[in-house]
Amino acid sequence: MDTFRKRLIHLHHCRGIGWRSIKNLLTYDPNLTRIYQSSFTDLQPHLPISTSQLKNLMKDLHSSNIQSMLNKYSDYNIHIVTKFDDEYPNMLKQIYDPPWVIYAKGDIRLLSDQKCLSVVGARYPSSYGLKSIERVILPLIQSGWTIISGLAKGIDSKAHELALLNKGKTIAVIAGGFQYIYPKENAKLANMLSEENLLLSEYPPFVRPERWQFPMRNRIISGLSFGTVIIEARESSGSLITADQALEQGREVFAIPGSIFAEHSIGTNKLIQQGAKLVMSSNDIEAEMISQI
Repeated sequence: MDTFRKRLIHLHHCRGIGWRSIKNLLTYDPNLTRIYQSSFTDLQPHLPISTSQLKNLMKDLHSSNIQSMLNKYSDYNIHIVTKFDDEYPNMLKQIYDPPWVIYAKGDIRLLSDQKCLSVVGARYPSSYGLKSIERVILPLIQSGWTIISGLAKGIDSKAHELALLNKGKTIAVIAGGFQYIYPKENAKLANMLSEENLLLSEYPPFVRPERWQFPMRNRIISGLSFGTVIIEARESSGSLITADQALEQGREVFAIPGSIFAEHSIGTNKLIQQGAKLVMSSNDIEAEMISQI
C-alpha cells in the first residue's frame, strides 16, 4: 500500500480528527510525514480542536496499529477508498467537502456508475408516497439508474428494496460505521446490500452513529448523484437537508407534489414553490438528467 495512503487512513482513525482538521494537516504537511515527528505545540495552531482532543489524536497517531486494522478490514471484505484513489467517485470529488476516506462493503464498481440518482423522503410515508416511488423510481431502476439513499425507515428503505427486488443497483450511505447499523431493524437489508450492491460510510466500522452525523451523511447522498428526488417530506423533514445540500452542490432537485391538506407534502410542495422540478413520472427526471450525462 502507498505510504501516503496508509498515513491518511491512519490519521482518519485517530480520535479528535475531523474533516477540517485533516484538511489543515494536509496543508501543513502535504505528504503526512512531519506530523509523526511534530510536537503538541507544532500541531496545535493548525487544528480547530480542544486540548483534550489533540492529546487523543497524538496518542492514537503514535500507538494505533493501522496495519492490523487494515488486515481485519480485508478479512471482512471492507474496502477503503481515499479521495486520492482512482476508485473515488468523480461526482463526490466535486463537492466542497468530500470525505477524505470512505469505507465500502460490497460491489465497489458501483462507485464509478454515471447514472446515479438519490431518493429520500418520509420515514412514515403514506400509501400515496409508496405508490409514487413505484411509479416514478421503478422505471429508472429498470433502465439502469443506480439508486442512492440513506437506509432510513420509510422511503429510503423502500428505494433500496425496490432496486433489490428488480435486480437493479443501489448504494446505501449510512451514518456511523458498519458495526452499528441504524435503524437496527434494517440490519438484514444492510447485509443484503453489502452482498449484492454497496454499503458506504465515511466512518471507520467501529464508530457509533451520532445525531450530528446524519445531516453530514446527507451531503454524500446528494454528492454521489446528478440529482435528488424528494418523496413526501414534512415542513421540517430531514429530507429537506438533503435537498439543500444538493442545491449547494449545484445538483438537480426533484419533488413529487402532494395534497395541500397532507402534512407529508408540505415540505415537497414548498420545494416546488422554491424552484424544485415537479415530477409526475420517470420521464420528467430522465429527460432532465440525460442531457447532463
